[in-house]
Amino acid sequence: MIIDTHAHLDFPDYKSDLDSVLIRAKEADVGCIINVGTNLSASKKSVTLAHQFNNVYASIGIHPHDASKVSEQDWQTLESLVKESKVVAIGETGLDYYRNRSPHEDQQRIFRKHLVLAKAHNLPVIIHSRDAGNDCLKILEEYKNGTLKGVVHCFSGTHEIAKKCIELGLYVSFAGPITFSNAQNLREVAKSVPVERLLLETDSPFLSPQPKRGERNEPSYLSYIIPVLADIYGLSVEDIKRITTFNAYKLFGIGKPELEGKIAYAIRNSLYINLTNRCSNVCDFCMRETYPIVKGHNLGLKKEPTAEEVIQAIGDPTGYDEVVFCGYGEPTERLDALITVARFLKSKGKRIRLDTNGHGDLINGRPIIHELKGLIDIICISLNAETAEKYEDICKPVFGKKTYPALIQFIKDAKQFIPSVQVSIVESPNVDTGKCKQIADELGVDFRVRRYNVLG
Repeated sequence: MIIDTHAHLDFPDYKSDLDSVLIRAKEADVGCIINVGTNLSASKKSVTLAHQFNNVYASIGIHPHDASKVSEQDWQTLESLVKESKVVAIGETGLDYYRNRSPHEDQQRIFRKHLVLAKAHNLPVIIHSRDAGNDCLKILEEYKNGTLKGVVHCFSGTHEIAKKCIELGLYVSFAGPITFSNAQNLREVAKSVPVERLLLETDSPFLSPQPKRGERNEPSYLSYIIPVLADIYGLSVEDIKRITTFNAYKLFGIGKPELEGKIAYAIRNSLYINLTNRCSNVCDFCMRETYPIVKGHNLGLKKEPTAEEVIQAIGDPTGYDEVVFCGYGEPTERLDALITVARFLKSKGKRIRLDTNGHGDLINGRPIIHELKGLIDIICISLNAETAEKYEDICKPVFGKKTYPALIQFIKDAKQFIPSVQVSIVESPNVDTGKCKQIADELGVDFRVRRYNVLG
């Protein structure tokens, strides 16, 4: 299921065929649609549509174009709509200095009123910003206080504006223009937005994607936008669907998240194996204890699976480029299960990668690398620091001071038994990347820097 987080199905464009539009949306796997109000009348219609159709939700607000037309009575009526069921957001609201259909001071005043309303009811805000990025950010800064949540819809700003929106905790969505042949700059901006902050929208009936440009837009046309986003992020179409659906659930509370922790899960064309949530590190940068979600997959296991259950969860692995032991814990915590499953995968001719913290010898009380010979093709070991002291400070290993020397020895042993060995660090101003690379070079292994807070 996918979610169109911004449409205007109350517009006259759909007067004659709304039912058909919704049928096509369902056929295109659009499970939910947020109908976004642009004035008081449209907000009322949005609520009506949400009551009429199970898969439609409402947002209520006044577009900046109409900011100078809002009376106090209008605003009180709008506020009363918040109590209606299926109202999941406030907006769209914001600033539009491109059309300038309302004076800037009126736009800013009404924008602030929306932000106050959203915070009072703990609702996200849907933000319109066109040629007004700096002023929009200044106002958002006034109201953040750790509780601001929302999305900048149909984003058209710069890298810098996008970065500041992310820092404020906001989501970003791109509509049809991301698909336009002349939108390379916008696609470059999109690359700077973490996919964990990405939402899908059409802004129907406006801004149809390239293959339908010039026609009326509709929610089913998300099917033209998703492949472009997949290409931008280097992910699969299914990844984009799953991740953005989870993001919409987080922000708007609509849709159904995964409740059970995944044992086997796909990202791109790789299959990942989640053996355990246990780990011998408690790294500063790791969200394992608080947020077991990776690329839209829930990895919070309620119990550790047996090797047989893992093999059953894998099913037929032949369609994947590789299989990776890399769950939300340390795979060598369950070495026997790892080896059993790896043997099954090797019998299917699969290339196997192991992502590990390098504590396997300490965890199992013996050198283990030789036991992985012939099973693991690539091993990626987290180095994470250039000194033992810094490693202890960042990773807080349960094995204490003996951990870092054992980690270095583990890398040396891996070089002898595993065809391809790589060590990595998480980017951090506290870690000397040059010295870490020097350690990798001296050990004769590859080196990689992982982006902070980017998993999968």
